[in-house]
Amino acid sequence: MEAVISTLQVKPLTCTIGAEVGEVHLGEASRSPELMAEIRALLLRYKVLFFRDQDISRAEHVAFAGDFGKLEDHPMLGSDPEHPGLVRIYKSPDQPNDRYENCWHTDATWREKPPFGCVLRCVECPPVGGDTMWANMVEAYARLPEHIKTQIAPLRARHSIEFSFGAVMPIEKRLALKAQFPDAEHPVVRTHPETGEKILFVNSFTTHFTNFHTPANVRCGHDLNPGAGQLLNYLAAQASIPEYQVRWRWQKNDVAMWDNRCTQHYAVMDYPPCHRKMERAGITGDKPF
Repeated sequence: MEAVISTLQVKPLTCTIGAEVGEVHLGEASRSPELMAEIRALLLRYKVLFFRDQDISRAEHVAFAGDFGKLEDHPMLGSDPEHPGLVRIYKSPDQPNDRYENCWHTDATWREKPPFGCVLRCVECPPVGGDTMWANMVEAYARLPEHIKTQIAPLRARHSIEFSFGAVMPIEKRLALKAQFPDAEHPVVRTHPETGEKILFVNSFTTHFTNFHTPANVRCGHDLNPGAGQLLNYLAAQASIPEYQVRWRWQKNDVAMWDNRCTQHYAVMDYPPCHRKMERAGITGDKPF
């Protein structure tokens, strides 16, 4: 088994995030505890891993992802009836109103326990476009000015599904969605449970700080510079800095796996009127601290 592990080829893609891993078949890897431990270590190091030429079955897909934890359904998309936890994200020219996805985000931070990570496989991709980008939010935190780190250290923030997915719904459905998935509150700076790294943990699901409006931060009803809204916008914009990013150009049967606890991602919407078909397995996570 050691010989199998030693054949892994690892090619870092940027100086801060992402690596392509070769000489491995994920269907076989899911049956090797030693190989899975090696892949997990690489994930913690590089935040996002990419695997080419993975002609795997859906059963192998969920088996690989399931080795990292229990799989979860997506509340808006459901999952494959024969493979619980496997979500089909199919974008088609026949669905012009179902193509919005281009925003920086960390998956499902509106959950009390956001996902550990995701395993995404490309079933069909456009000939040009449809890339996905990821940002390293450990690096984003590390490069913040020290006075900003001090200011945000005690802050907490609200994350909402109503604010995002619910925005396109009639008011009755939007309120029902919020009742089903109440807003979650998380620290603005979370700690990675395995590496101990500090992570900037705000994204497009984040609506506001919940403990900013204190005598230390406001005067006569006005925020001190930079005010809460300005500060949140500044922090959310850190994901857009190229030095923290990796960009992946998809090919059929590519697989990407990312650590959702310390990254954000952005699915580039530049490929209409082509198809883009992806299948994703999301892995349950823990409560940020």
